[in-house]
Amino acid sequence: MKMKLKKGRLVKRQAKRAGLPPGTLEYVGEKKIEKVQIRYIDYDAQKVQEKQVSNIEECFPFKTTPTVTWINIDGLHDVTIIEKIGKHFDLHPLTLEDILHTGQRPKFEDLESYIFVVLMMLRFDDESQTILSEQVSLVLGSNFVISFQENIGDVFEQIRDRIRNAKGRIRKMGADYLMYALLDAIVDNYFGILEKLGDKIESMEQELVSDPTEKTLQQIHHLKREMIFLRRSVWPLRELISGMERSESPLIKETTDAYLRDLYDHTIQVIDTVESFRDMVSGMLDTYLSSISNRMNAVMKVLTIIATIFIPLTFVAGIYGMNFEHMPELKWRWGYAGVWLIMLGVAGVMVLYFRRKKWL
Repeated sequence: MKMKLKKGRLVKRQAKRAGLPPGTLEYVGEKKIEKVQIRYIDYDAQKVQEKQVSNIEECFPFKTTPTVTWINIDGLHDVTIIEKIGKHFDLHPLTLEDILHTGQRPKFEDLESYIFVVLMMLRFDDESQTILSEQVSLVLGSNFVISFQENIGDVFEQIRDRIRNAKGRIRKMGADYLMYALLDAIVDNYFGILEKLGDKIESMEQELVSDPTEKTLQQIHHLKREMIFLRRSVWPLRELISGMERSESPLIKETTDAYLRDLYDHTIQVIDTVESFRDMVSGMLDTYLSSISNRMNAVMKVLTIIATIFIPLTFVAGIYGMNFEHMPELKWRWGYAGVWLIMLGVAGVMVLYFRRKKWL
């Protein structure tokens, strides 16, 4: 399983032109879909209405209805739609700017009339073995939640099914519970990604012990960068959820506080797992270097033993290879065989000695 890393994720360049005043609406990011898709789900305990609309004006009447409305925007490149939403729902220009500038740090802002949340939605692509990231912006009003996504497809389908089929308590709760449910779906999806990364780390650890290669080192490097990216996406969530939990905004009811505390616990668990994986990946690099060093030491040990055995043999061969006329053993009939016996005996004694020392 090969892990790929998208370029530019760790340091994301902003394409905003310098000198523009704060609150200027300009999309900063990749255009991931051709046409913006708008869909709303309006519901209460008795009924639910779901529709994909062609223009944002169809969603405007839901601002004052007694039901709960979830408006989802897929695609951020059409600045006109974002501007219309901001004007009708009374969103601050800086909020709209943060929605359009992808790559924001996860954060929570209480602006009295609405609550604004930005975080990263991560998905694991099994086909390409990559972690896909996408900025999700959420606006919570008195009776509505507006979600802004960069691309089509998300982790919210189970929430839609719960709303359609009246499962759980979501149809009986307010917009703040819907906001919690969306955040919970994103955080729970992190566990699935961490599980896949854990399997990857486990298989790489086995490979490190048995047969580490240069490809293994490259995988460790990619995995290390993945963990850095995950940490940047997850760590601010603790502050985000804690801010919502401590908020005194009337938009968040007391009945939702217990669920936010549970979400905070899940976030801490995700952070602890990410930190554990980071330590394991850092340790894997040390293990790789140790394995390579041990392999090199084993090779050098064999070569050293071979060289040590041949040193005395080379010495004997060097002496009897000299061409002096009056060498004492030069005329011996059994001299050649005797030298061979001496050389084999020396080699045999050294091999037995090395075996006794457990060097062989």
